[in-house]
Amino acid sequence: MLNEDKPADDFSAVLQRLRKIYHSSIKPLEQSYKYNELRQHEITDGEITSKPMVLFLGPWSVGKSTMINYLLGLENTRYQLYTGAEPTTSEFTVLMHGPKLKTIEGIVMAADSARSFSPLEKFGQNFLEKLIGMEVPHKLLERVTFVDTPGIIENRKQQERGYPFNDVCQWFIDRADLIFVVFDPTKLDVGLELEMLFRQLKGRESQIRIILNKADNLATQMLMRVYGALFWSLAPLINVTEPPRVYVSSFWPYDYKPDTHRDLFLREEISLLEDLNQVIENRLENKIAFIRQHAIRVRIHALLVDRYLQTYKEKMTFFSDGELVFKDIVEDPDKFYIFKTILAKTNVSKFDLPHREAYKDFFGINPISSFKLLSQQCSYMGGCFLDKIERAITQELPSLLGSLGLGKNPGALNCDKTGCGETPKNRYKKP
Repeated sequence: MLNEDKPADDFSAVLQRLRKIYHSSIKPLEQSYKYNELRQHEITDGEITSKPMVLFLGPWSVGKSTMINYLLGLENTRYQLYTGAEPTTSEFTVLMHGPKLKTIEGIVMAADSARSFSPLEKFGQNFLEKLIGMEVPHKLLERVTFVDTPGIIENRKQQERGYPFNDVCQWFIDRADLIFVVFDPTKLDVGLELEMLFRQLKGRESQIRIILNKADNLATQMLMRVYGALFWSLAPLINVTEPPRVYVSSFWPYDYKPDTHRDLFLREEISLLEDLNQVIENRLENKIAFIRQHAIRVRIHALLVDRYLQTYKEKMTFFSDGELVFKDIVEDPDKFYIFKTILAKTNVSKFDLPHREAYKDFFGINPISSFKLLSQQCSYMGGCFLDKIERAITQELPSLLGSLGLGKNPGALNCDKTGCGETPKNRYKKP
């Protein structure tokens, strides 16, 4: 199904509505309270309208580039990703759809505001030299974007790469819809760089898929032992109740070796492709859910800054030293019930609250006096920022999500209310 020659669905109307909600209801509060300085995640129009992104991570020479060549049929062409037994991929390679085979320099990708990669410019020119885009006329890339990453080399320090490798990985992780972490049965050692990578993947466990590649190189008994060793190595790094899905196969164009579990490997490959197809099918749902999650975080951040500011104004007297007063509040916010007040007064989950330490750095850069109270963020014509983001979270975005199940052509929907007055259908309800 991934390579079917069928026209892409027109989702432009839904994406346009999503852009409008973001710019009118979420971004004003985001900019007013400088949320980007807390999370280093600025949402652009290119990101809202971008295709789903599939990210390939893992140690060097585990078969990431070979797997992409296989999925796109690039083997034995002049545009195949270079592969080999030694560490070969030293760049972040973004594979996109285009009318003909074409290579795009990272500097050009960052300069093009229509693409979703312009924020990468903040990582410096050294990184942009390590960023390459490839346009390939393949049907699968009309609906998804692949990102190949440099392999993790445990004895290499981040400074030796010449750019902030972990920060760049975090940027792609934050935007990925599916993350394939690929392993070789002969390279299961877990070092500091891989540990750091899995710390960056915290909170994204539902998007992670573990791939035990080159599985036909091992006999059945040895493969079972390696499978167990892989889980034993990763158990301290993935601290969740339900482990991520693991695919065991050999993802390359060659036939499986004789006397191996050929049927198992084939079923695993089909299962992985179905997983990839599901991400493509749920593209809009995931995008709306992502914007709503972002809105919830912006709202919580605004409520916290507002509470810090209220407390500061309450504690200030004519003879007080403003700097010392606020330093006392930031050092021990629990003494002033900053976080507890937010939990008590609003529908905020304690699991969504940012770490207290983050606000020491945040207010170190942004003085408390540079912010206004939420009650002052209102106008006669525009209304209040907080009310608008509340309405987006509780009404507008759920309404847009519900409207997707009302017809085969979501692009035809332009009603602000769910289903244009009809009762929304549950797409997942069994008949």
